[in-house]
This record gives sequence, C-alpha cells and structure tokens, in this order.
Amino acid sequence: MVNKPSAQDVRQYLQTLANAEIAKKNQRFFKTGVGDYAEGEQFLGIRVPVLRKQVVQYQGLAPTEVISLLKAQFHEERLLALFLLVKQFQTASSEEQAVLFNLYLSNTQYINNWDLVDSSAYQIVGAFLEDKDRQPVYILAQSQSLWERRIAMIATFYWIRNHDFVDALKIAALLRDDAEDLIHKAVGWMLREIGKRDIDAEKAFLKVHYQDMPRTMLRYSIEKFPAPERQQYLKGLV
Repeated sequence: MVNKPSAQDVRQYLQTLANAEIAKKNQRFFKTGVGDYAEGEQFLGIRVPVLRKQVVQYQGLAPTEVISLLKAQFHEERLLALFLLVKQFQTASSEEQAVLFNLYLSNTQYINNWDLVDSSAYQIVGAFLEDKDRQPVYILAQSQSLWERRIAMIATFYWIRNHDFVDALKIAALLRDDAEDLIHKAVGWMLREIGKRDIDAEKAFLKVHYQDMPRTMLRYSIEKFPAPERQQYLKGLV
C-alpha cells in the first residue's frame, strides 16, 4: 500500500526548489519591511509556474494536510496549499465543497497576502456562494482584517464573470471608503471587470461614487476608458 503524501513531504520537496535570489526579489516585491502589508513574510524563492506544476503531483493531499500546509512558514507553501484547495474544490461533490469552503473561511488568517487571496477567493468563496445566500461576503467585507475584506471583493469576480453584478456593486460601495490601498485596487479592478461586460453598469456606479472614491480605486476602475474620458473623471467633470 502506497502512503499518501503529507504536508511535511510537500515542504521538504519545495525546499529542493528554493532559490535564494528569487526569494530576495520577492521580499522586495511583496513589501515585507517594517510597517508594510507583508511585514516579516518569508519566501523560498519559487516561481508561480513551478508551483502550479506541483498541483498534479499533490492534488491527492488530504484536506487536513492541505490546511497544515496553509499554516506553514513560507509564502510559497501557503500559495501551493491554496492552489490545491482550488483544484480539490473544482472536482469535489457538493458536500465536499461545503467542507472546503468552511475550511477556507476558518483559516483566513493564513490567506494573508494579495496573491493568496486573488488565487483562491473567487474560485472557492465566489463559486460556492453562487447559488446560495451571499451574506458571508458581506460579513467579510466588514471585517477588521484587510485580507478578509479583499476576499469579499475578489469573491465577486466569479459572479461578475457570469454577468451578475448586483453583489459586486454592493460590496464595492461598502468598501469605497476603506483606508487600505490594496482594497482600493481590488475594488477598482472589479469595477473595471464589470465595465468590460456592461459599461453602463459600471458608469452608473461611478456616477454616484466617483467623486468620493480614493484616487487609486478610480484610476483602476477607468483604466480602459478612452484617455479623454479618463481625464474627465479624474478632474471631476463627468
């Protein structure tokens, strides 16, 4: 009988892929200095495409072992854990998806960087809640945690891709006055995604909110507008 891999097996293998030079670059890119959003974050130095290749090898990892990996020290360990959760969610039964969804929301303290959120929130939270009560995203949107608020906004991408904008626009309005730049970027990004599918829906939201939106949020949301129109928004002349 062949033993299934454990989280420790995965960690040991990832150590063989580590690259100190890439790790240094990642520490700068992800702003790991004192007072930064990723203060103290540690990296092995493994590029994302290399990590994604490990999903096939370790997709049979038990959910409890995946969560153990999610609680690991290095960023890439947590990112791989989330790739695995997404893969498992996509092939799971309805009952198994409910378990994975609850595991995800019970461990958000380890989903603590923007790429970790963006690689998993809409694929798990958004996908699970598509045909259910979406109150959990509103609870997340009002969390004290920057990362839970970002999860709330990025989760709506799943519905946006299906041309369902109602909750995305409500969450965007809830987060309009957020203090964090990473929330401004997330909201602006989702508004831009709505605009790709229904420009009138995006512009209706902007008409109400654009003059009070943080500059980064506004810039992200109108990034694909014609240059003259962008300037009108940025000058408050729409």
